[in-house]
Amino acid sequence: MANIQRFEDIDAWKTARELTRVIYEVSSIGEFARDFTLRGQIRRAGISVMGNIAEGFERGGDGEFKQFLSVAKGSAGEVKSHLYVALDAKFVSQSQFDWMYSTADQASRILGGFISYLKQSDLRGHKFDHDK
Repeated sequence: MANIQRFEDIDAWKTARELTRVIYEVSSIGEFARDFTLRGQIRRAGISVMGNIAEGFERGGDGEFKQFLSVAKGSAGEVKSHLYVALDAKFVSQSQFDWMYSTADQASRILGGFISYLKQSDLRGHKFDHDK
């Protein structure tokens, strides 16, 4: 595992940042921009992925970090679900949906792997130390 000094070094955070950027871009156009409920929900879910990774990292404890990563993973799932609504309402094209869904899924998979790594580290008695 690469040495992680800042939350910005975490691959899942980088992926979530790009996903959130595109969510904002796509949800600012046409009918999507006028559906305040869906627009707000999908934006908040994207922000939640990024925010929970950062907050968990900054808290410093492995147990709390894993919990925040789990919440971030759940928010990535929420983004994927909201994307179906956007697709069905024809707010996004199939190619936009495919890219955003794939990116949200990638963030989710990275988070799942990171959570597993931290759990295994706990079992071996090693701690994830990002405060060095």
